[in-house]
Order: sequence, then C-alpha cells, then structure tokens
Amino acid sequence: MRLEKLILSNFRNIRSADFRPGAELTVIAGANGQGKTNLLEAVWLLTGGKSFRGAKDIQLIRQGEQFAILEGAAAFEGGEDHIRVVVGTPDSQRPGRTAKLNGADVGRASALAGRFGAVVFEPGHLSLVKGAPEGRRRFLDAALCQLYPGYLNTLRRYARLIAQKNSLLKYWERTPGAAGMCDAFDADLAAQGEEIRRRRTRWLEKMAPLACANYNEISRGSETLALAYQSEWSGGQLAAALAESRLADRRAGFCTVGPHRDDLEIYLSGRPARAFASQGQQRSVVLSVKLAEAALAAEVTGEHPVMLLDDVLSELDPARQEYLLTRVKGRQTIVTACDSSLFHKAAGQVLRMEAGRLTEE
Repeated sequence: MRLEKLILSNFRNIRSADFRPGAELTVIAGANGQGKTNLLEAVWLLTGGKSFRGAKDIQLIRQGEQFAILEGAAAFEGGEDHIRVVVGTPDSQRPGRTAKLNGADVGRASALAGRFGAVVFEPGHLSLVKGAPEGRRRFLDAALCQLYPGYLNTLRRYARLIAQKNSLLKYWERTPGAAGMCDAFDADLAAQGEEIRRRRTRWLEKMAPLACANYNEISRGSETLALAYQSEWSGGQLAAALAESRLADRRAGFCTVGPHRDDLEIYLSGRPARAFASQGQQRSVVLSVKLAEAALAAEVTGEHPVMLLDDVLSELDPARQEYLLTRVKGRQTIVTACDSSLFHKAAGQVLRMEAGRLTEE
C-alpha cells in the first residue's frame, strides 16, 4: 500500500496543500502548531476512520469555511484507488464525513474501511499502557475495522443495543413489559457481543506473539511482554452472563456485562504494566504493539499499511529510534518532527510545514 498523493482544501489550518510523499520515508518538519499533525490526520481519514486525535468532524474544517475536501490516490498491488472525503456540507450545521471511491458515492466515509490501510503511532498512544480500558478497546476495534469492514456494523449494532438497554434499565419501573423488552435486548446483545469477542480474541492471538517478539528485541531479552484479553464472562456464555447480571444491572442503571466492559491486559515480566511500567517501558510496549499491528495487517491483506509517526522519534532514546527506523525501512512511512536532523542518517524526502503551508525544505 502506498499513498501517491493527497490534495487538501480547507482542512484545519491548511487552506490548500498538494502532498506527494516519497515511496519510503517522508519527513514533515516544522515547529509545533504549524499543521504537521493535521496533515498526518488527513492521511488517516482516507482509511474511513475517525480522527485519531478524537476530534469532532466540525473541528476538521478550517475556521470560517463550511466544508473540507480530501482527495487521495492510493496504489496497491494490481491497481490504484481514488478516494474523496468531504467533511461537512454548505447547508449542514452538524457536518459528517461522506466519501467517493473511484468516482462512485459510498455514503458515509466509514464505508471506506478496508480500502486504504494505515497505522498511526503518536504520543497519545502511551495511554494504551496506563490509560483507561476504553482506550485499549478502541485500539482493538480500530485495527479490526480496517481488516474486516463488516466488524464496524457489528460494533454499531451492539452500541445501539447497549444504549437502548441502558435507557430501559434507567426507567424500568415506569416501563410496562420491561422484563420482556430486556429479554429481547439480551438475545441480540449476546449474538453481537459474542462476535465482537471472537474477533478481538482471534486478532490478539495473532498479534500478541509479534508484539512480544518485538519487545524482546527492544529490551535485548531483559524483559518479557505478555498481552491477554480480560473479561468477566467466558466465550459462548454471554447470554447466561446477561441473565445473571439482570438484578445488578437494574440496581446500577446500566449494563454491567459485555465486550463494552472488557479490557486488554499488558504484562511486563509477569507484572501489570499499568501499575509498574516506566516511561521508557511504556514507549517500548506501544512501539512493539504498533509494529505488530502493521505486520499483521500486511499478513491479512497482502498490503503493508502506510506508517504514520507523529513526533515520536523525539520521545525515543537513540536505540529505540534506530530500531524503529530499521523496522520501517522499505515501507512508506510519513513522519512529523520539529527537528529533521533526527533523520540525517535515513534517506528520504523532507518537507516543511509553516502556518499550514507545505513546502520543500
């Protein structure tokens, strides 16, 4: 997989840009706040996913404008995709993202899932180790959505069911036939929830050995990494778990069991990383996991995803910097950095971003 070009209009602080990255390493250099991460974010949006920074769609549009346009061309073995994403419309007060693929309307941009592959590594991902379980679940689901487009529909259906059940639980005493309605919700929740767990655990079974091998290389064998899916219910037993938790759910006012409560546990030499990992260890864990995510995507799809590295080299020590640059060699990698001299040993293209304007350095 390779991004050939990306043309932007009115995206964040970028009025217009014609970005044509190199086949391997491309460095976007510039001071903080100039738009480097905005450009990386625009590349990511071609995957059909939401902003990796958690931004709302309206925040993606340049101030004073009504919509933003992203037009990209992505090459893969045997062909090329032309992707157009529009954020907002002239008449919309609640802009969403719509898309075209090779000139054909596909509706919501999420329909692009599985066409253009990318993996992001950015400083905020350190929260994968010590942050809330929600972030680790989001990591699992984002990776799966790129590989298995139908997974997104399962997630959405499950989320709607949880919202409906929670509303029922909140107003249980005032809802005639509440028990029967809850039975119907639980039957559908069990079906969708089992599929979510199945996809997550199978993906983790394949990704974990790759991540552990990466960590072993980075730590030179001094520590071991282990990843485990954690849940309060066993696979194939969600229907029973939902039935058993009915009284607890009513007391709590929300659904207390299901994949929306599960977690990805990370262990270093047998100890929970969220309690004991140092800053350096956290960086090594995330680096190991992200490289494993990319390797597994290449294995599943036959196309190595584009690597998007947002100002991460400055946070890594020289040994980890060298390891990362060695692992992405031969892959298209787009990196942002305040100091381009970090890459003086690596052959690649260097561009500069200033006040939303992209120029050659």
